[in-house]
Amino acid sequence: MNIAALRTFLAIVETGNLIRAAEKLNVTQSTVTARLKSLENDLGQKLFHRRKSGAELTSPGFKFQRYAQVMTDLWRQAQQETSLPPEIQAICNIGCHIDLWPALGRTTFDEIRQRSPSTALSAWPGEQGDLDKWLGTGLVDAALCYAPSVHENQTATALCEERLLLVSTEPRALMRWDPNYIYVDSGEDFRRRHAETYADSETPSVTFGCAVWALEYLLDAGGSAYLPERLVEHYIAEKALHPVPDAPSFSRRVYLVINDRAGSNWPWLQDLVSELAA
Repeated sequence: MNIAALRTFLAIVETGNLIRAAEKLNVTQSTVTARLKSLENDLGQKLFHRRKSGAELTSPGFKFQRYAQVMTDLWRQAQQETSLPPEIQAICNIGCHIDLWPALGRTTFDEIRQRSPSTALSAWPGEQGDLDKWLGTGLVDAALCYAPSVHENQTATALCEERLLLVSTEPRALMRWDPNYIYVDSGEDFRRRHAETYADSETPSVTFGCAVWALEYLLDAGGSAYLPERLVEHYIAEKALHPVPDAPSFSRRVYLVINDRAGSNWPWLQDLVSELAA
């Protein structure tokens, strides 16, 4: 498969137009057209509806898009790994849920660097769906996450239970409903338990799918929210946030998922997992 053709296909998807795709890639429009035609011939499918208003994906084009992204990502990774200096003896690509990077993700990264200086490290932030996909395709070798879909040749280790606390920017007692409450979507289990606990509450006007973003907004705008204890403990100590007394708490289990083939090349892995789990 021609990598240039794949990148051209993705550029057309991104820009919605063959002319703008040519500008993005710094090639002529005829080159873009030729690459697209070659790709469509190889697949035996028309990938775009071409109209005056631009280029829209066909049904086969939608299906092909994710494969094109994976193949170009793998090619980029192959280029990176084959150009490493000779003192590098192993490679570890880590995926990390964006909410786990502060503290746990960074600690894991630093521990690997300390235990194995000859290992080339890279870290990639993502949501759970991204991490599952990257593990399955081999784009990452390990992932720190909350609710993994573990497949054959992968090993998941439960590291800890992450406690979610209701915190407020102003000291206050527990109330039926805070009009400045910020809802942080912390996964399917949290959604269910939160709905059961606050069944008679109103629908929040502000929702975040990321605890890190929610924390930043909370500190700026004020209000209250359920956030991971490890994210807010510093702000509680500084009196910038205050735990709400008697508020129910929730928890999320944190996992480290390893692709077994990659992990077999890491002699430091078992000690690292034991330390993180402790």
